[in-house]
Amino acid sequence: MDPELDRLFEVVSGYFGLLSEPTRLKILNAICEGELSVSEIVERVESTQTNVSRHLNLMYGKGVLKRRRDGAMTFYSVSDPNIVTLCRTACVQMASQYGDKPVSNRTVKRFMQRA
Repeated sequence: MDPELDRLFEVVSGYFGLLSEPTRLKILNAICEGELSVSEIVERVESTQTNVSRHLNLMYGKGVLKRRRDGAMTFYSVSDPNIVTLCRTACVQMASQYGDKPVSNRTVKRFMQRA
């Protein structure tokens, strides 16, 4: 097989691996509109700080998020717009085929508006 194609498959597989957890999708949806503090992300995602922090650290380590510290607070934002584009594309595509109850156009339009 072509080594360039192998590398491309590895990169794409890494993105899909990051998107395989619903909490990470919720985090991306929360911060795709702009930088948020960890506590703001926890509130929007409706999860525990421990769980959200674990996912934030993983995504930061993979290079798709960036973080900034201001005193005791930590803020996260998207550093790799490809992850938001890929996520939005997959979710919008799947929304129209979501079993017997497709996701409404209103919801789809609100999802990750600023890619």
